[in-house]
Amino acid sequence: MSQLILAINPGSTSTKIAVFDGEKPVFEKTLRHDPAELEPWPNIIDQFEFRKNLVLEAMEEHNVRPEDLVAVVGRGGLIRPVPGGTFHINEAMKRDLRDPSLWGRTHASALGAFIADAIASEFGIPGFIVDPVVVDEFEDIARISGIPEIERKSLLHALNIRYIARLMARELGKELDDVNLIGVHMGGGISVAAIKNGRVVDVNNALLGMGPFSPQRAGALPIGDLLELAYSGKYTHGELVKYLTKTGGFSAYLGTDSGIEVSKRIQAGDERAILITNAMCYQVAKEVGACATVLSGKVDAIFMSGGLVYNEYIVDQIRSRVGFIAPLHLYPGEREMEALAQGGLRVLNGTEEAMEYNQ
Repeated sequence: MSQLILAINPGSTSTKIAVFDGEKPVFEKTLRHDPAELEPWPNIIDQFEFRKNLVLEAMEEHNVRPEDLVAVVGRGGLIRPVPGGTFHINEAMKRDLRDPSLWGRTHASALGAFIADAIASEFGIPGFIVDPVVVDEFEDIARISGIPEIERKSLLHALNIRYIARLMARELGKELDDVNLIGVHMGGGISVAAIKNGRVVDVNNALLGMGPFSPQRAGALPIGDLLELAYSGKYTHGELVKYLTKTGGFSAYLGTDSGIEVSKRIQAGDERAILITNAMCYQVAKEVGACATVLSGKVDAIFMSGGLVYNEYIVDQIRSRVGFIAPLHLYPGEREMEALAQGGLRVLNGTEEAMEYNQ
């Protein structure tokens, strides 16, 4: 008996979709959106009907009938902090996804829940989200920052990191609840997570907070100098946020956020590219070391995922500094579509219970 599950992962100018029959992929496609196409809907959430229709058209092209689906799973957006796992999509969730005041911004990932819910409701099947970026399993001690007005927050590549953690546990012949891991995801932003008995108990804020710089993010900065920059009059609040989250890191130092381009420069002997890349790897390794202390040195394995993990130079630089902590395992690229479908499948098969979002 088939178990067709539709997975939907919206980005700012793309919508990735995939259909799985149980664990077997049926098709995967990335729908590209010209910014001009999206201009009629400046509010991101209002794009969901337009994108939903494109999803249904792509399914028709691949001879998948929506009435044959058993579940629809969307990428989770910026809701209130939740534990890791699979959640039913409900009105409270959609209300919070519409509210930019929760995190000071909206993100296209929120559309995943709206599209999934619309299709699921029409065909009388369950709609889910899985491991949104706001997964929060911090221990209380990890929340303390240094001043009462600021609390450390969990914001990470949760979907990919938690899925790879499951694969890693299986590779080690253990249950997820029985392993301590350090997970590193390296894309436009970088997450370095301490995973204790399957729970992400500490992680750098991968969008705008502590941790290493990345191709786009500035990462942790000296506080005094950052204050001087903020009050220099050189940037508005919005401009500074964009600098720190979109045009920092490689972009600021090297004029590109392309790991492929930087790799070519390194191969050509570009000393500036070598120095900046080495510095990023140095900072990632420091964060891995910090996570090892969170786990009291009891680390079963370290894993690395994301696009930058295809770069052997970067991997070797990090391995040379962290290899003494635990074996390093590589999962290049991302497996988000697989992770979404598997989250829904676990619920359908009864190995996981879907949670209700009741905030």
